[in-house]
Amino acid sequence: QLQFVESGGGLVQPGGSLRLSCAASGFTLDYYTIGWFRQAPGKEHEGVSCISSSDGSTYYADSVKGRFTISRDNAKNTVYLQMNSLKPEDTAVYYCAAGNKAVMNLNVYEYDFWGQGTQVTVSS
Repeated sequence: QLQFVESGGGLVQPGGSLRLSCAASGFTLDYYTIGWFRQAPGKEHEGVSCISSSDGSTYYADSVKGRFTISRDNAKNTVYLQMNSLKPEDTAVYYCAAGNKAVMNLNVYEYDFWGQGTQVTVSS
């Protein structure tokens, strides 16, 4: 059974940090581009970051550039999103998703398999 398990979400104060994990089972992550997306209440999915399967190149949305870092550990079949200097506007459900290895953008329609999401709340 193909499955993503996201973890690491929670409640954090503004300026704080969280590290999200996306662990895959039933398939090998290193054949896919992996993206992180988020959805705030009443809003569309927003692309956050993605990482390639080949050379580990990365891409970030302007809203998180310099604050978030995506990485992958193929041995653990896991992708991470380190989130620093969190802001209230980062509050959302965060999802990881797998796309074809040729994908290197944050277009939601190019990602075929999605996890269930983990809630991140930034509030004082």
